[in-house]
Order: sequence, then C-alpha cells, then structure tokens
Amino acid sequence: MSAQKNTPPAIGEIWPGQGGIYGGLRQYPEGLCHIIFAAEDVPGRHQYGDYGVSVKAESRTDGRANTAVMIEREGKHPAAIEAAGYTADGHKDFYLPSIGELHHVWQYIPESFATDWYYWSSSQYSANYAYTVDFEDGWLDDNGKDGVRLVRPVRRFLQ
Repeated sequence: MSAQKNTPPAIGEIWPGQGGIYGGLRQYPEGLCHIIFAAEDVPGRHQYGDYGVSVKAESRTDGRANTAVMIEREGKHPAAIEAAGYTADGHKDFYLPSIGELHHVWQYIPESFATDWYYWSSSQYSANYAYTVDFEDGWLDDNGKDGVRLVRPVRRFLQ
C-alpha cells in the first residue's frame, strides 16, 4: 500500500481507495481502527427484519459482529444483507453500523447523511425493535423491525 493510502484525510472527506468517507478512529476488540462510511446510502429503504425474533445482534459498539449474526439468519435481515453486499474501491468488508457507530458519525459528519428519514443500526433493542438514528437532530430511537429505513454501510481496518 502506498504512503498516500495509509495517510487518512480529514474527518468527513473521501479517503481515495478506501471505499468512502473517513469517520476517524474508534476502539474495537481488535484495536484502534479507522472507520469508513460509504459515500452514499444503499438505494431504497429496507426492513431490519426478523420481527418478533430476538437475535444476538446486541452490541452497541460493534456493527460488524452484529451484522455477522444477522447474516447467519439466512435472508431474514434485509438491511444487514444490503450493507454486507455493498462494495466500493474493491472493498467487500462493509457491514451495517451499530448504534454507537452511527452516533459517532452523527457527532463528526452528520452533513454526509440524509435528514428526512431514519437510519437503521445493526443493534437490536428487543424482539420487535432495533435502534435507529435521525440525522436531522441526532435522535436515537428504537423502531419496529418491520418498518423500512435507510442503510449506510461502514467498514473498518486497523490503524
């Protein structure tokens, strides 16, 4: 990898070759990671899915772990499937962000997100609800898993 690809841009700018908008650094189980949000939403609006079923997608900080649990449910989580299927700049390691990851990006680059609809997080609240974020005012809420919301994929890699 060239030195240019290893040097992050300012938070909120596109990081060429990394698949999207640089969101800064966050601590994860594997260490301090750069976080990259897709430059655009996945087209359309999608259900979280599996309404009425409690799954182990309960991390408020690790969307990758939540997404892996949801993908194992074999087609029952459309938002996670869309996020995990997203590719950019040759990267295929995107996932549905946790509520903590969405709150992080709301703090640092809210202008990169739509303000007219809520975004799904991968963090389940209960068998019937999952956490969402409204980027107009940063409202964190739980919404019915059978409703449709926006999806913005994210990826991360060690610093």
